[in-house]
Amino acid sequence: MGIDCRIQPMWLFSTRLTPGLSCSPRSIALYTVLWLLTAARICGAAVRSEDRSPAMAAGSAPCWQVEEFVVAQECSQCTAFEAMSWLACSTTGYVEKINCAKSKKDEYKSCRSAVMEERLFWQFEGSVVGLTFVFAFLVVVRQRALDRLASEKVRKQIESI
Repeated sequence: MGIDCRIQPMWLFSTRLTPGLSCSPRSIALYTVLWLLTAARICGAAVRSEDRSPAMAAGSAPCWQVEEFVVAQECSQCTAFEAMSWLACSTTGYVEKINCAKSKKDEYKSCRSAVMEERLFWQFEGSVVGLTFVFAFLVVVRQRALDRLASEKVRKQIESI
């Protein structure tokens, strides 16, 4: 009589690791994708490009794209009224006033604030640490279940002798 010592993949067993949590490869991949989408949404991964500015829609490029300019007012947060009325504020919520050297125009340009960048960085770090704890927990739970199944299999093999 031969002894079957092969270890079967986890998804072939009918036992569940934790109630309400499925640990099949398909569900783990789904959880991973959902976490990545959530992290991308939180951290602002989809940054809009400044090339699609409202001035480009009108047919003429803004002066700061075609000539030298000087920053007249540093990057500052838009007020609620400015955010609704100025298209430059709608991209990032921050705007800086610039003076174009050749055409002598004053324009407003969307910018990224250091405060906003720092906040996004810490949100990203927090989500990475959170994901680390979640997946470390899943690894421990899965390893315990595999150890339990292996010891159960060995126990059954010893009993059959």
